[in-house]
Amino acid sequence: MDQAGAVTGAEALPPADLWPAQQAAWAAQRRHVATASGFYRDLWAGAEPPADLRDLPALPLSDKAQLRADQAAHPPFGRYMAAPPETALRLHRTSGTTGQAMNLALSARDAAITAAVGGRCHRAAGLGPGHRVVHCLNYQMWMGGVTDHMTLEATGALVIPYGVGGTRHLVETIRDLRITAISCTPSYPAVLERVMAEDFPGLAPADLGLRLGLFGGEPGLDAPAFRDRLRAVWGMEPRNANYGVSDVFSNFAAQCADDTRLHFMAADVLSPELIDPATGTPKRIEAGAEGELVLTHLIRDCQPLVRFRTGDIVAIDATEPCRCGRTGFRFRVIGRADDMVVVRGINVFPSMIAAVLGEVPGLSGDYRILLDGPPPHDVLPVHAETVAAAPPAGLAGQVAAAIKARLGVTARVTLRASGAFPLTEGKTRRVIRGTP
Repeated sequence: MDQAGAVTGAEALPPADLWPAQQAAWAAQRRHVATASGFYRDLWAGAEPPADLRDLPALPLSDKAQLRADQAAHPPFGRYMAAPPETALRLHRTSGTTGQAMNLALSARDAAITAAVGGRCHRAAGLGPGHRVVHCLNYQMWMGGVTDHMTLEATGALVIPYGVGGTRHLVETIRDLRITAISCTPSYPAVLERVMAEDFPGLAPADLGLRLGLFGGEPGLDAPAFRDRLRAVWGMEPRNANYGVSDVFSNFAAQCADDTRLHFMAADVLSPELIDPATGTPKRIEAGAEGELVLTHLIRDCQPLVRFRTGDIVAIDATEPCRCGRTGFRFRVIGRADDMVVVRGINVFPSMIAAVLGEVPGLSGDYRILLDGPPPHDVLPVHAETVAAAPPAGLAGQVAAAIKARLGVTARVTLRASGAFPLTEGKTRRVIRGTP
């Protein structure tokens, strides 16, 4: 166990060996939350949290809407702040793209555990001593900037803190410093390609020498065609290396070299559950199960969360140990509950559309789902970017037919010329509600 309380090598321990540490951590955490969190005392209506971690489903669920209301009523941290304000040594803020921006406070111990867990993830994805990695996520208060920077450093790699913007200069920096890895969103390489085509004629992406791509923050990397394109165009190995939930941990799951599914790597400090998103009914974490991911901090000083609904719908693929030796369950993120579009009773997530578009020749893979009215939806309006300025005749119909065959929904496909979508150096919104 390290000084912050995380269990060294927890990601490779059998569940039975890890259980005593999990239960001990929960024993201390339940006392901390019950004593210091006014938010959870009110939510639990005076009931005591269960002593056994396996009995967590007896407690009510909490969610982002409740936290927003609590923080708005009790600024700046909310009554779910369970430590004196002076305990916090770092403050982050969520983007607030789907509601009020949230203030996220971390104590020294919170920050140390966050870095340790994130370091496990980036090491699993292949980063380590000898790598030079440029970090291209937003540093302006967002969790993905400084916090993910610290998780990259935890691997022993040399980290270049670049952030977003200045893409032309980034190309020069990668080339001049002989950088070997990049940490960014899956959509950012396409931005780099456009800038290189305009400002660096004759310089191919593969000429930059990047060998490892560490991606997170957006869906899309599960599509084999997208991964194959990154390998072919950039000469780098793409890894889904950074899955997290800002309110909980910036990064607690990643793929390894042996399996493209995400490995859950925080079992010593984070207790996962699966629920039916419609009813809240618990579901077993077992191969083949799908549901909303719910998380509970086992160690957290400033803003501990208990049975927090992430809004992420996940599919559990395997629970036995991976060939890499890591023992956490392996899963895929199907989509966000708030990004789900219901078309004639069929649930559609952006990741499903990305998978179809990635297999149609002539498309870049970039797309938007532009919803110009409220549900229910009879057709799915998909705007897909083409590789060529003048796409071949019949391509829109081919895309619509592929979506119908794979997903069972009718799509109204509009083709957009290469470069039609605005450059996005941060996260790309795929589902846009309202008039386009």
